[in-house]
Amino acid sequence: MPLAPVALVVGAALIGVVLGWWPLAAWADRNIRRDAAGRMPLRALRASSAGTTALLFGALAWRFGLDPVLPALLALAAAGVALSIVDLTEKRLPNAMVFPTLLVVAVLLVVGAVLTGEWVRLAWAAAGSAGMFLFYFVLALVSPKAMGMGDVKFALPLGLALGWFGWLMWVAGLMGAFLVGGVVAIVALAMRRVTLKGSVPFGPSMVAGAMLAVVAFGA
Repeated sequence: MPLAPVALVVGAALIGVVLGWWPLAAWADRNIRRDAAGRMPLRALRASSAGTTALLFGALAWRFGLDPVLPALLALAAAGVALSIVDLTEKRLPNAMVFPTLLVVAVLLVVGAVLTGEWVRLAWAAAGSAGMFLFYFVLALVSPKAMGMGDVKFALPLGLALGWFGWLMWVAGLMGAFLVGGVVAIVALAMRRVTLKGSVPFGPSMVAGAMLAVVAFGA
């Protein structure tokens, strides 16, 4: 691999470590309502946040290089890590985190459209956001115990980013979330972490499905 792409991947991973260790971990910790006894220790929270963010940043930089869409994907990945920490702790995706994520991703995609002139992609992104919101909203109405409104609202920025790449990527990200969620649920049941009547936070699976889709199929 040429030196420049390697430097980009390593640089992105290092930025992910820094962001994950401090601002993202602090953002997640600030939005957790539980007292200290019910929280992950801050050092462990920082370590998991830094490691996961570094991995995602490195993978996205390797896949997209200096593509103008990269900043939007990095922002989504960073916010997704922080939101996943909160969801795993409290089974909750706070509006105070979801809506700023939507705004930042939307603005960065507009910048990407300006730089590339691909305004059709921006229209696809808007349609993807609305479509994924509607899909999860229907699921929440049908099975409110399995799908919370936080998941429904988190579908907005995820659908926005996936929609940028077209409907095939949108479907891949959506199906990836349920595939990851299914595997996680089976493992949790096998380890007796949940019962058949219990529920597993779905936000991390939504993030994982979207990131797997864009890294595997994005262009």
